[in-house]
Amino acid sequence: MNHLDTLSQTLLMGPGPSCVPDPVYAALSRYTIGHLDPRFISIMDEIKRRLQLLMETENRLTIPISGTGSAGMETCFVNLIEPGDPVLVLKNGVFGMRMEDLAGRLGAAVDVLEFEWGTAVEPEAVKKKLQEKSYKIVAVVHAETSTGVMNPVDKIGEMAAASNALFLVDSVTSLGGLPVKTDDWKIDAIYSGTQKCLSCPPGLAPISFSAKAIETLKARKTKVPNWYLDLTMIINYWDGDTRAYHHTAPVNMLYGLYAALGVILEEGKEQVFARHRQTHDYLVEGLEKLGLAMAVSPESRLPMLNAVTIPEGTEDARIRQQLLKKYDIEIGAGLGPLAGKIWRVGLMGHTAREKNVDRLLQALQEIL
Repeated sequence: MNHLDTLSQTLLMGPGPSCVPDPVYAALSRYTIGHLDPRFISIMDEIKRRLQLLMETENRLTIPISGTGSAGMETCFVNLIEPGDPVLVLKNGVFGMRMEDLAGRLGAAVDVLEFEWGTAVEPEAVKKKLQEKSYKIVAVVHAETSTGVMNPVDKIGEMAAASNALFLVDSVTSLGGLPVKTDDWKIDAIYSGTQKCLSCPPGLAPISFSAKAIETLKARKTKVPNWYLDLTMIINYWDGDTRAYHHTAPVNMLYGLYAALGVILEEGKEQVFARHRQTHDYLVEGLEKLGLAMAVSPESRLPMLNAVTIPEGTEDARIRQQLLKKYDIEIGAGLGPLAGKIWRVGLMGHTAREKNVDRLLQALQEIL
């Protein structure tokens, strides 16, 4: 039995991965060449340029890391934290918890400002905390995938900059579906992933470091503890006239990212963001007609990750299993305190189309 023959074109409407457009699949199947081939170096340079456009930054160190979004998170933390560094994590979901865990593993002195799951980080509370103590790093998730909440990164960035802290942001779910204004929002280190709104298979993690973050990296008293993610060496492969081998780049995955960024930029960033918002509104309207309610207040909702309240008496797992087995549609379960209380419906990247919403709504109507 060839297990690959069992795979179908499942409609991916969970928290990731998202549906992949044909140009990306075509790019992934191109001939593999060497990771130091001049033709590949040209592709790398264009990927950097396209990432800078999408991340709205002039940061020279704007590159994809070999690994999923979690590798992007670890890259930002391991390169900037040394033992004893004071770090403030703004937490209102699973991915804020991961930041807290990672910073602690690196020996940072971690403080956590926690907010109720399903609600946004409150800027006034952050402002008060920053007046009480100085931090080397302030870290927050832009789009909290576990809850469907969008945090006010722009306001927090101003506060972090005023306190002279480095501002570190998770944009794994937001990049490609919402504006991410790295420079305007005074973000010093940011990471994302390819499998969400970029609509590329999982395997790469775009990151960007400001000049301030690079200065911090260069001023380290200790070596970066993770060799594979050490930017002091990786940058020599991605930048400069002579490219120094660090690790073997995932060549075909980079082809895929090159194409995925091209698809977004060809449609136009603003058009892509508007499509996500319009598809979200269309979903909310359709769910309300089915008697289903959203779990997050309108002003804090993400367009690409929708938290839907599960009706009382409804078997969460049974509904999701039926959607997958009978209709070939995947949606996500709730995590942590929201397990069994919400469904997470993704409208990410290529998935964010009204025809996909219609297919989901029809299936839910039949099941419920």
